[in-house]
This record gives sequence, structure tokens and C-alpha cells, in this order.
Amino acid sequence: MWHVVVNRAAGTTPVEVESLRRAAEDSGLSAEFHPTGSIEEMRALVDDVVRAGATDFVAVGGDGTVHALVNAIKQSDPELRPRLGLVPSGSGSDLMRTFAIARAPAEALRALVDPTPYPVDLGVVSHPGGERWFINVMDVGIAAGAVRIAERMPRWVGRAKYVGAFWLHLASAPLVDVEVQVDHHQFTGSALNVVVANGQFFGGGLNVAPRASMNDGIFDVQVFTGPKRAAFNVMPRVIRGGHLTHRSVRRYLGSEVKIRSAHPLPVEADGELVGQGDVEIRMVRSGIDLVI
Repeated sequence: MWHVVVNRAAGTTPVEVESLRRAAEDSGLSAEFHPTGSIEEMRALVDDVVRAGATDFVAVGGDGTVHALVNAIKQSDPELRPRLGLVPSGSGSDLMRTFAIARAPAEALRALVDPTPYPVDLGVVSHPGGERWFINVMDVGIAAGAVRIAERMPRWVGRAKYVGAFWLHLASAPLVDVEVQVDHHQFTGSALNVVVANGQFFGGGLNVAPRASMNDGIFDVQVFTGPKRAAFNVMPRVIRGGHLTHRSVRRYLGSEVKIRSAHPLPVEADGELVGQGDVEIRMVRSGIDLVI
């Protein structure tokens, strides 16, 4: 039995739950649908069904929905290795882009009839406010601060709001001294942003980690050192995934990451703000099975 968790607030237009039910019935997919309107509602729902023995879930929404669902599952039972299907209806849906998930919700749902499990790693970020799981990308600095601006933009802007928010935030974003430790590698210096990638895309389609793999036990860590004017040259390259050779980008690989800064910087994971300040990130191998 698939437990299909539908985020009614995802995307520019609400998803039609009844059309998904019909698609499931027409395909012979055994599924129970759970429309939710808040993170608290989702957390309570997931806790109940996990306690009842559920292991198979579907996230209907964007990256924020997947993030909330993964955290609800792992907070309910950290040792559970669930199966997770993806049905995109959000404004970003960057994780779905990595696996070329069908953009049409009904088509993506029908793909679960004969699923292919794909084990993927998860990240756990510890910050002054607590601990958060993430599946795709997290970062500290200007990109995280841009998320705060993007959250205030109207829904009709769609995925373009993330890039727009970055340029709006660039003028006021600080260039801060940071210490970044990735396993035995270390960077010390000024930086605008530090990206810790498990997946390839973030920010509404930016190919930030074109060489990342989600089942190799390794984070793709990038330190964007600045100066600010370098962003005008780097950002167009990030769109295509061609920024890794730019002189202002330092890249490291590892499974444990520590980021400290002279000034508390915002922290985001999977497009969701999670706090600010120093962080430690660890890898959890094969923490979940994506169904694609």
C-alpha cells in the first residue's frame, strides 16, 4: 500500500487529488491519499502510519514536500529505510530533475505500478537549533539568504523566484570569513556561499553539482569565495554546470563536513530555511530507496 502525501500548497496551482486517485485506480495502483495543508499535519499523519507499519510513501509536491516527508519519516523512525515515490507539483522540483521524473503528476504516479528501487544516501545537518535530514542539497550563505526572499514572492513567479531572489540579495549579502572542513581537507578564507550537495540540481534548475552521485557516500562540497562581482560570471555557468573550473570556486569531496563562520550565516536544506550559525553535516548511506 502506497501512502500518497499530497501537499495542497505546493506549486503555482493546487494539485487535483481526484485526478490522481483516478490515475491510481486506472493503473491498478494500491494507494491511500492523504492531502495535507501544513508540516504539522504531515508529521502527525506520517507518525501514525509509520507506527502502523507503513514503509511505502509518495511525495506529491516540490522539494519542500520531499524534505518535510523525509524528515517526518526519519523523525518517527530513524532506522526505517522506506520506499519513496516522487510526483512533482512544486515550483522547484529539483530532485525530480536529477532522475528525469515525468512532470505530469498522473504519469509519474502510474510509474509506481512497476517501480525500480534506487538506494540513495541522506545527509543530516546539525545546527544550533537542532538537527535536520536532507536528501538533495543544503548550503550556508547567500543562497540560503535568498530562500528567505523567495519565500515572500508570489506563487505565480514559479521556479524563477530562486534566481531572482539571489540577485536581489547579492547587494546586501556579506562576504564572511569561514572555516570549512571536509574530511581531512580544509578551507579558511572569505566566502559568499558553501554548498553541500548530494544531488545535482537546486534553486529551480541550477546544475550546481553536475558530478554528484546520490549513492556513493560522498558529498560534493563547493566554496564560492567571491568577490561579489564574480557572481556575474559564475552564476551563468552554474545554470549549465560549467562553474567547477572557475577560480572563485573551491571543490572538495567527503562524507563529513563542518562549516564555521565569523558571522552567523543562514542555513537551508532542500530549499527550506532551517536556521543559522555553525553546522556539522554527516552522510547516512542508503538511508532511503527512491522509486523511479
